[in-house]
Amino acid sequence: MSTHFAHAYIKSIDSMPRKTSIVASLVRDRYVADAIVILENTPRRAARPVLKAIDSAKANLLNSGVSIDPKTIRIARISVTAGTRIRRFVPASRGRALPFEKVSSNIFVEVAGEEKAKKTETAKKEDK
Repeated sequence: MSTHFAHAYIKSIDSMPRKTSIVASLVRDRYVADAIVILENTPRRAARPVLKAIDSAKANLLNSGVSIDPKTIRIARISVTAGTRIRRFVPASRGRALPFEKVSSNIFVEVAGEEKAKKTETAKKEDK
């Protein structure tokens, strides 16, 4: 049995990287099934994009052409980085305009799973 990896990279999430990183740290180094339960019950806006990234990485691993046991899929690596910054202006008193930046996030998730154990010929004969 060997370990296989797959990843997903979600770009331009409309959430600050620091807030998204707090949610990502909740599920770091956990099994995917546990992470999904945690994120579905997390009352933060950034939980939904992190959940979608984990689901996408899981689907990439299961559809990679190798027979993977779904119970063994775990989050090998998850990181949140700063995405693009959009400059905007807010009106201020006396006709001025004050600048601010809308910061987005990028989420990288890598999952690892073990290959399913193949049945031996003796186990196949016993099943029949």
